Amino acid sequence: MLMNARDSALLVVDVQERLLPHVHDWQRLLENVQWLVKVAQKLDVPVMASEQYPKGIGRTHADVAALLPAGATVEKLHFSCVAAQCLTPLAASARRQVVVCGIESHVCVLQTVLDLKRQGKEVFVVADAVGSRSPADKSLALERMRAHGIDIVSREMVAFEWLHEAATPVFKEISRDFLK
Repeated sequence: MLMNARDSALLVVDVQERLLPHVHDWQRLLENVQWLVKVAQKLDVPVMASEQYPKGIGRTHADVAALLPAGATVEKLHFSCVAAQCLTPLAASARRQVVVCGIESHVCVLQTVLDLKRQGKEVFVVADAVGSRSPADKSLALERMRAHGIDIVSREMVAFEWLHEAATPVFKEISRDFLK
């Protein structure tokens, strides 16, 4: 199954200012999350974001928050966005495909994607845009997700599948701005 821009939403899980610097290779992860958000916006893919206990962990990192539309971020206390029912009020939650990025791979991302899958969503986790404090935890989380039928993809796989074809003005724009 391919990702389709008309059917997809992008979910940014807990990319928060106090936790992010503790995540392995966090600068690269932050760049990849921003890249995904920008590509999604160019292709009219709705973006939503979660914040795990922002009073303690802080708000969404400023570089990501600046890209998000008003009302696209929700707070939660459950690790899973689904268990917290924080996605329900967001328009993007009606999409049948959910592309997921964020932190931590083995906690909030894992629990969210397994719950999304159980709800019948087609779920894609962007391997180069998720992370954990420990690389081993990320690796185990991706293995477990894959074993449960979650598609593990790269950011470029997302972009090319959302684009679908090359002979369009939007392809030329995204190719020029994002696929360098």
